[in-house]
Amino acid sequence: MQRRSFAAAALALGASLPGLARAQAEPFKIGLILPMTGPFASTGRQIDAAVKLYLSEHGDKAGGRKIEVLLRDDAGRPDQTRQIAQEMIVNDKVAVIAGFGITPSALAVGPVATQARVPAVIMAAATSNIVSKSPFFVRTSYTLPQTATTMADWAAKNKLKKIVTLVSDYGPGLDAEKSFRDRLLLDGGQVMGQLRVPMANPDFAPYLQKVRDLAPDAVFVFIPSGPAVALMKQFTERGLDQAGIKLIGDGGVTDDDTLNEMGNTAVGVVTAFHYSAAHPSATNRKFVAAFMAANKGMRPNFMAVGGYDGMRVICTALEATHGKGTGEALVAAMKGQLFESPRGPVLIDAQTRDIVQDIYVRRVERRDGQLWNVEFDVNKGVKDSVKAD
Repeated sequence: MQRRSFAAAALALGASLPGLARAQAEPFKIGLILPMTGPFASTGRQIDAAVKLYLSEHGDKAGGRKIEVLLRDDAGRPDQTRQIAQEMIVNDKVAVIAGFGITPSALAVGPVATQARVPAVIMAAATSNIVSKSPFFVRTSYTLPQTATTMADWAAKNKLKKIVTLVSDYGPGLDAEKSFRDRLLLDGGQVMGQLRVPMANPDFAPYLQKVRDLAPDAVFVFIPSGPAVALMKQFTERGLDQAGIKLIGDGGVTDDDTLNEMGNTAVGVVTAFHYSAAHPSATNRKFVAAFMAANKGMRPNFMAVGGYDGMRVICTALEATHGKGTGEALVAAMKGQLFESPRGPVLIDAQTRDIVQDIYVRRVERRDGQLWNVEFDVNKGVKDSVKAD
């Protein structure tokens, strides 16, 4: 009987080993949801390129599992983002979803991630409260309060006391407006006007005319990076530069991806941001060189670094769980990660699952025939001020 029991146990163990091996051999699938077409296509292009660069540099395996990235285009439409996320989780069996080019798209997948218990890594969207909407959200981009409060402090210190805010009328714009206004008032400044521009087909000319009529020391701007070229052109056409009105803002207004299209109007513009392709670290110089070599000279921007670091956070978590982690285990392994990014030191806050990072004050300068965001000041280890309060 003992021999028969031993033989039965051996047979059962032998039968289970192939199943365990198959489970370990199955690819680890990441569902990457990005706007590859439509008005935010540059966001998708940058993040997709960065994800591919990370895998080419670090290999397509982590924790003994082969990494498989499934890319889907949501065209920047939140209804499509939600549907794609559901399909990828149910049909493709992805272990993580990631990307999310705009705030409404990220918010659309919060309930899906929570119900399915699937980690969702935010590589782009920047509205402060997104991460609080699901315990499975982790962010590797930035938040508007991080940059807006830094910009307000710099403005006040540099005697730009009377300021008009000009923002896109959606979540991130309202975040930037409030954070900048509250900090400027705390610093003794004055907000002379708050202007909100529609997201769809924005025409900045009438708003810039209002800014000129108010005659502030500066206008603080937040808009998605795509329309910034048109804003710069209209800023000059309306004569705001000649009137002595400074243009300051969140770094998206001088996005590295489109900066060289802006011409001399952009020279001297001061912004606060978490990343510049001109960041003078060895890690960033290597990143920029590799990115441009792999993408026909395309310069990486803040979206690229959010995607690159997002892949690092996912793969590091998979390694930490020895390839077996799912759901809560992966999120737990993402919390508290501290590493050197091309942008500088980065921490994924263990309590909030949000990013803590240095925020730089930069000025646009022309060097060797190209425009660059050149850093000249820094706020170290900046948390999202909404959560910090």
